[in-house]
Amino acid sequence: MSSREDILARVRAHKPALARPLPQVPFFDPPPGTDLPATFRESFVRMGGTLPDCGQDDPLDVVRRIMSTAPVTCSRVPEIRGNRSLSDDTPPASLADIDIGVVRASFGVAETGSVCLTEEDLLVNTLGYLPQHLIVLLDPARIVSNLHRAYQRPEWRSMHYAVLQSGPSATADIEGVLVHGAQGVRSLRLFFVPGHDG
Repeated sequence: MSSREDILARVRAHKPALARPLPQVPFFDPPPGTDLPATFRESFVRMGGTLPDCGQDDPLDVVRRIMSTAPVTCSRVPEIRGNRSLSDDTPPASLADIDIGVVRASFGVAETGSVCLTEEDLLVNTLGYLPQHLIVLLDPARIVSNLHRAYQRPEWRSMHYAVLQSGPSATADIEGVLVHGAQGVRSLRLFFVPGHDG
């Protein structure tokens, strides 16, 4: 038995046998009637994301027009086609030359402007980080008020991979130079598009 295992075994042996219920944590919900999509929009923009104004156009048509201007595109969304295929066998590093990636988020968080991307949303996890620009579709009915509600979502228990992404990649050095895309996507655009179950 290693020293580590010995220490852990002693800790377990002397752990008090307490049968206390877990504490009740409040959800800190906003007042009834709060416009969650509007709150999400404000938080999302504050984190550096953009929500293009589609006017009267179908948001999916706007996405298609944006993608038509990029040399290499990849989509995980059935309504949008990219020119780079994606499958379970796609090597993660092969997505490094993608100009625009398109995914649908499982849900959004109004408080932080974050979107949850899971292994099902991405298929290949690097689709959320290696493209130069990422377009996210989000069903406005799938916006929760805050992180307390977000952590009650089933994705954290049913998926092997799920991440909350807030805005494009950004880093700043001690001279205050802000760089987008150093560790991830340079831009993050979001479109409200109801899901098939919404």
